[in-house]
Amino acid sequence: MRRVTILLPLVAVASVVPAQAHAAAPKLLGLRVTNGSTPFLGDGRLLTTVSPNGDHFRDAAHVYFRLTAPARVSLEVVQTDTTHSDPEVPSTTVIAQIAARSFPKGAGEIVWTPKRATPPRTYVLQLNVSGSGGRRVYGVAKPGARIHSPVVRVQGIDAGFLAPSYAPGQEAAVLVSTDAKTLTFQVFAYGGGAFPSIRDVRTSGQAMTSAARVDWSAHRNAPAAIRVVRPGDWPSGLYFLRVTAADGRVGYAPFIVKPRTLGGHRIAVVLATQTWQAYNFADENGDGWGDSWYVSGSTRSVDLTRSFLDFGLPFRFHDWDLTFLTWLQETGKQVDFLSDQDVDALANGDELARNYDLVIFPGHEEYVTEHELDVVTRYRDLGGNLAFLAANNMFWQVRINPPLMTKVALWRNKGRPEAALTGGQYVGSNRGAVQLPFTVTGATEAPWLFAGTGLTNGSTFGRYGIEIDASGPASPPGTIVLARIPNLLGPGKSAEMTYYETAAGAKVFNAGAINFAASATQEPVSTLLENLWAHLSTP
Repeated sequence: MRRVTILLPLVAVASVVPAQAHAAAPKLLGLRVTNGSTPFLGDGRLLTTVSPNGDHFRDAAHVYFRLTAPARVSLEVVQTDTTHSDPEVPSTTVIAQIAARSFPKGAGEIVWTPKRATPPRTYVLQLNVSGSGGRRVYGVAKPGARIHSPVVRVQGIDAGFLAPSYAPGQEAAVLVSTDAKTLTFQVFAYGGGAFPSIRDVRTSGQAMTSAARVDWSAHRNAPAAIRVVRPGDWPSGLYFLRVTAADGRVGYAPFIVKPRTLGGHRIAVVLATQTWQAYNFADENGDGWGDSWYVSGSTRSVDLTRSFLDFGLPFRFHDWDLTFLTWLQETGKQVDFLSDQDVDALANGDELARNYDLVIFPGHEEYVTEHELDVVTRYRDLGGNLAFLAANNMFWQVRINPPLMTKVALWRNKGRPEAALTGGQYVGSNRGAVQLPFTVTGATEAPWLFAGTGLTNGSTFGRYGIEIDASGPASPPGTIVLARIPNLLGPGKSAEMTYYETAAGAKVFNAGAINFAASATQEPVSTLLENLWAHLSTP
């Protein structure tokens, strides 16, 4: 360990305004919340941090108020989420309740002691006040609005790297927030490591380092940055720093080890690190709602350095990314791993073309900067081969002013429809309500893809959907529909797997369904990927 430095992020505090009220109902005045111990950095009158691990330090949230008249007061612990289909419509779940009890006029207190297994995140405490004059509710507003009741941050171990990728030998800094006295740091890589007998269950990774114990007692009240990783000669790939505490809390921070120099392998895999953060519902500002435009349309920017909500694992990592990484490992594929920001840092597409014959986007490559789109388009124009193994790719323009990523506009509305590059345009989403098999339609036109699979025109395989693409007016001339899921989202809204070639020799594949790579290890998709790999990796 080199050193630890304290970083001081800002946390916003919401105002108090009753959500529902009857004119004569008793009022709560002076509403505030504490953890009964030392505040964590950013805590305020309506935000407190608790860590229910039984050590008598920040184990409970104490809500204080003054009643203007005798009343019965109950409390509901509300987890806020999003509907995805309409971010402005609140989606909430009550995870705990404290039954109503009678309070006299004047000071009162209600204590919520979260269960030890309560997932780390923020929760809104909704207070219901009933008296002779009626009822008032101090609670959840719509996403993006100010919270008018207490917010409790149940703290686990939040960890986030200050950059998405690091080259071998480059120091990596990670920001950690927790009140544990002692932490243990260990790095895991999916697909092999120095200690193959030690395996991490959540990431299916193997240990690259031994466990290092660090005294964290000086940083129990504020986040701290620690330099813990020196990748050395580790192979390019996706890694996780696992941080554990003696009380069982665990947090992860993903990072990519990029190649020391580009072109170590002639195939690059670009992980959708910008989309990971767009779908990160972590609540950094403490208002009770996740800081994502998928939670509130009023949110336009997200912090690319924040920790991920689900114990540090990116959204749907197990469903999509992990399966493709498993396929790479099982088939012995050697590739260079890059982040979105690594592609954005390239001078131009010429640099990408000099180093790689094939660039694969295995995940949901939805959010790209103008320069990243320029680089990938130029790469294609020079004859570079591309494989998009999900759907809804190259869809939104974003602008990055570190550490913030800001959503700008749909590329198709700026005269750059995604189908012009990927071959397919985004059709829509049913959030997985219906998933159906692909029906092969292009076996005669692309026999190389279906060789050895037993699939012919009319054959079906898999179950796919959620978000889908299809060919459209902007698809390049000669685009082939390899397979189709007819009318998946309704009449005329089919999913289409597409392929096209250019005069410069570029070969471009689009899976057409967001969860295609989730079946990478299953037949016939595994053989399809092998055929695709062989066809596209040839210059």
